[in-house]
Amino acid sequence: MKPGSMHNPVSPQPPRKTTPPTSGTPTSRGKLTGLQGRPFGDESKVIPFDKAKVLLQDSSGPSMPPLDNTEHPTLDGVETKKPLESAEVPIPEQQGFLPVLKNRAFLTLWSGQVFSQLADKVYLVLMIALIASRFQQDDQPISGWVSSTMIASTIPAILFGSIAGVYVDRWSKKGVLVATNLLRGLLVFSLPVMLWAVKDWAPWGETPVGFALMLVITFLVSTLTQFFAPAEQSVMPLLVEKENLLSANSLYTTTMMASVIIGFAVGEPLLALADQLFSGLGVMDLGKELVVGGGYAIAGLLLLLLKTGEVPVDKTIERPHVFADIKDGLNYLGKQAHVRAALIQLVILFSVFAALSVLAVRLAEVMPEIKSSQFGFLLAAGGLGMAMGATLLGNFGQRISNNRLALYGSTGVAAALSALAFTYTHFWPSFGCLALVGFFAAAIGIPMQTTIQQETPEDMRGKVFGLQNNAVNIALSLPLVLAGIGESALGLKVVFLCLSAIVLGGGALTWYITRDGIAETEV
Repeated sequence: MKPGSMHNPVSPQPPRKTTPPTSGTPTSRGKLTGLQGRPFGDESKVIPFDKAKVLLQDSSGPSMPPLDNTEHPTLDGVETKKPLESAEVPIPEQQGFLPVLKNRAFLTLWSGQVFSQLADKVYLVLMIALIASRFQQDDQPISGWVSSTMIASTIPAILFGSIAGVYVDRWSKKGVLVATNLLRGLLVFSLPVMLWAVKDWAPWGETPVGFALMLVITFLVSTLTQFFAPAEQSVMPLLVEKENLLSANSLYTTTMMASVIIGFAVGEPLLALADQLFSGLGVMDLGKELVVGGGYAIAGLLLLLLKTGEVPVDKTIERPHVFADIKDGLNYLGKQAHVRAALIQLVILFSVFAALSVLAVRLAEVMPEIKSSQFGFLLAAGGLGMAMGATLLGNFGQRISNNRLALYGSTGVAAALSALAFTYTHFWPSFGCLALVGFFAAAIGIPMQTTIQQETPEDMRGKVFGLQNNAVNIALSLPLVLAGIGESALGLKVVFLCLSAIVLGGGALTWYITRDGIAETEV
């Protein structure tokens, strides 16, 4: 073994000097004693083993059982297996998605995520469909109704993101995953019954009671989502080996982007088809709610099968105040440079994507090839690129450190946004630039999320992911206002160049914060 290849604790014994045997040349057994009747040589010494399983093999006698962590004599001439290196993130024997897909516990979590994510994305389509069929007047734009729904969905993310993370650490993570999905399904199932019950009520001012009820349901569904998100991120390191987390997060991101594309692209025809099918069965106007609520319910039932290996929470222990736990999470972020840098990168990344989601409508307006209502094609380009980047990372990303991947990703996103600033009036060049933005964004988001999971201890994950959820949702909200104002005042070209500079600056800042860690991994 080469010097420095294994990081063992300091041993009281001096380093052992050995001469490796010549390959293929049998050594004399005459110098060995004490083991199967053979004498030891005079130069035998003891060596410490730390978490290394050594298998002694003998060509003539029976195979020896693995030795434990106690001190054992050196056996000259007996071939031994190389001890396992205790590196922070060992290189997996099998890279790519295969080890993750063989993990039944992760497959259960992933299956639940698929149905939950699809239900999340189609939920907004459901709200728009209900608004259009029940509340919108013929001469009235739908944007005001939709904006109110989006605000009702965003407020819980800002108010409860950090608090939810604290309780995720205190409760069973599996219980949170199951309960949040089943309760969201129940709320959606109850929506048509509640709307029917209040259909004849007088409006509150200018607001129909049914629409106010929809806002309350949306608020409660979003509140439950704030508990589901940190629980899902916290449970993943309990199910997946540390060296396979990058592949697991890549698969997670690919599924998330696919659900965005599928949810917004086929959500409306899927709900219309469900209405037609159920109307044929005599169940009028319930198909849409059954599809969305059923997605949540199926996710909850699948997650009932999940085995997390969690240690049961001792309810007799007195817990500190919620805000004290939030303060502990903030203090942890203040001390852990890598986790803090990863969080900064994620906040910048989500801010840029929120800005692009607003600017996509304006982009479609200035392109002669498409209509403004077809801006979804531009958003789909980013999702497609991210899915491709996530697939590539999941198969080959383990060969590069997370910090260096993020640096490459920041440079690529900045370059793609700069190119978009000069090609935004043409559809296909812009489509390609946005696909590249998504592709390189995967190299930022996935490694940074993996870094947070790898370097955050289990008892802090809920707090940290709650704070992350809170910060990301704030980052998603601000650009919704600033991007439109900036585009009106400065124009698309300047805004894209500013976004490019922000991404590049964030990448440089993260590299500066974590540069010592990068240097250590390359030694």
